[in-house]
Amino acid sequence: MRDHQRIVFLSARVDFPFDTTRALEVALFRTFGVPAISALLHRTGEFERRPQKRYDDTDILVSEVMERGYDSARGRRAIQRINEIHGRFKIANKDFLYVLSTFVFEPIRFNERFGWRTLTETEKLAFFYFWREVGGRMGIKEIPDDVVAFEKFSLAYEEEHFRLTEASRKVGESVREMFAGWFPRPLRPLVFQAIYTLLDDRTREAFGFPRPRPLMRRLVLRAMGARALALRWLPRRRHPLLRTEFRHPTYPHGYEIDRIGP
Repeated sequence: MRDHQRIVFLSARVDFPFDTTRALEVALFRTFGVPAISALLHRTGEFERRPQKRYDDTDILVSEVMERGYDSARGRRAIQRINEIHGRFKIANKDFLYVLSTFVFEPIRFNERFGWRTLTETEKLAFFYFWREVGGRMGIKEIPDDVVAFEKFSLAYEEEHFRLTEASRKVGESVREMFAGWFPRPLRPLVFQAIYTLLDDRTREAFGFPRPRPLMRRLVLRAMGARALALRWLPRRRHPLLRTEFRHPTYPHGYEIDRIGP
């Protein structure tokens, strides 16, 4: 699929900017349910001491690749920086492969639940081809050749590896507190319930999070449904919403790609 970079850009930054960002946040959460990943983050203390910086670093580097393209000068620098950061640690190929899979499938799953329209099959395949190319440039091996096999691997990996550990509990709590910290303190209990609603049972259990309260779950789902309905009738966005142009809390005066990271 020759146009997969353009398709992903239009989907992620024109048609579904909010949805894609929330989906990738869920993807980030999911990866911490893997003991090997949460143990590494717990050992380095990155997400417990500086969760906002770790979030901003990930957001910036991923956004550079999605918005500029993986073969652009900035996209190549972002991938190089990602490799430099990861190169400091011994990370198994299968763990890299799983993280990559979440970037393919979480936007698709989020859209199925909350999108104002359903992604086309072409858009779904574009996410697969896009992240497969990025994965190859990161040196990830054994990336499946088709999207069905990749999803099968991803689900089997979760079945085998997801479990609650002390590290996953602490990292999960740190990320949950960071998200809640974006809102006024009286709203934070509501934010917790929204997070529990957006996460599936397997992911919640990997962090020791409770089930969402039934009433709050209904309210969150109805609010997201109302949002989708409203967006169907509102005028379509004409210009991309670029996260690389956002003001990031950790980098209020801008950033240099080569200095992103711990």
